[in-house]
Amino acid sequence: MTQTMQGIAKHLIVVSYDAFSEDNWEQAKRLPNLAKLIAKGAYSTQLKSVYPTMTYVIHSTMVTGVYPDKHGVIHNNPLQPFVESKNQAWHWYQDNLNVLTVYDVAKQAGLKTAGIMWPVTGRSSLTYNLPEIVAVNDENQALKVLKNGSPFFCLNLELKFGRIRKGIEQPYLDDFSTACAVDTIKRKKPNLLLLHLIDLDDTKHKYGTDNKAVDQVIQRMDHRLGDLIEAVEEAGVADETAFIVLGDHGQFNVNYKVYLNNLLKEKGLIFDRDGKLEWRAYFQSTGGSAYLQIQKGDQEAEQLALELLEQIAPDQQYGIEQFYERDDLDRLHVDRSISYIVEAKQGYSFEDGLSDRIVEDLEQQGIKHATHGYSPDKDNYHCNLVISGDKVNHGLQLAELEMVDIAPTIAKILGLEFTGGDGRSIDEAFQQ
Repeated sequence: MTQTMQGIAKHLIVVSYDAFSEDNWEQAKRLPNLAKLIAKGAYSTQLKSVYPTMTYVIHSTMVTGVYPDKHGVIHNNPLQPFVESKNQAWHWYQDNLNVLTVYDVAKQAGLKTAGIMWPVTGRSSLTYNLPEIVAVNDENQALKVLKNGSPFFCLNLELKFGRIRKGIEQPYLDDFSTACAVDTIKRKKPNLLLLHLIDLDDTKHKYGTDNKAVDQVIQRMDHRLGDLIEAVEEAGVADETAFIVLGDHGQFNVNYKVYLNNLLKEKGLIFDRDGKLEWRAYFQSTGGSAYLQIQKGDQEAEQLALELLEQIAPDQQYGIEQFYERDDLDRLHVDRSISYIVEAKQGYSFEDGLSDRIVEDLEQQGIKHATHGYSPDKDNYHCNLVISGDKVNHGLQLAELEMVDIAPTIAKILGLEFTGGDGRSIDEAFQQ
């Protein structure tokens, strides 16, 4: 396959600015490097995400142009009841996706592609790939990356920039990722580079959305964008390069963590057998919502769990805003393997684990925390998007957009034929 259309740019840098949401726009747009991209671009503060608003679910949509019910990554993690979060496997590998990605189509067209810490790209078709992948259960981190990325490419980056990183601690991880991206732009000049930066997301989780630490990370992020712009200029491809900078979800502050599985345990739907926990019904949390999982064919467990939900839903302490059944979930493009979702009110989050209390009051303990995973229909929860380049309509404010529009827009910029998605190319962003 070759490029079939006239592209907007020969090179495209896509920066996933994790958790970059509409409430951050006023501060970020005034900083020099994002301001430079906005001045040469079109933008929106009304990019609507997908349900549930989890990083791996959303990034899968970004590159496939379809909703989660089609691409198949419906949570960051496969279902692993009672496994500690630090030991859980994630959807690290491209073979978790059911459909082609825009970078697959780019490769078929003979373009060079690169990914730096992009989710769900282990063992992918990216030409140069440093995947986001984590060692669990005594695995070796370096070997796992080499095995599932591009070995020589990863090794070279590790030798050059490994000293910058301190595990997954921020801001060092994103500084490392940015250095890797800068080096890749200069040495490889990929037609498509996908970069995932998570400093803002990590900081909001840790300190809440309205902490000074958030202001500091937005300033750090602008410096990183400056490094990427400078790299494009030094590579001599500035006139032929477009940028997309976008958030994947918002976050909300959490005052109360709710352990719904405690209630299932009280009902006998989670139980101890020979020292091992087993389940007939289980809440798999996304943070701002939770999937109600039922063992296949266990109609009694399903009935008991639904009766429990009906009983507790009116009780304010459990923070349940909405209970979605299959008709609602079809509208929300949730995978058909999920029959029920419980949505949390703002200020509440749901947790997988079992705890010594059903509701944990964070405010009382002086703990700051924020999370995501809520419905994308919630107010003040949209993401930001900037599309920048010489052939973009400069200064254009775009209306509400969908996350499924990103992959077709990437294809449009690179002149690729990309059909069969749920979204559309944001053609109004480009000069005719």
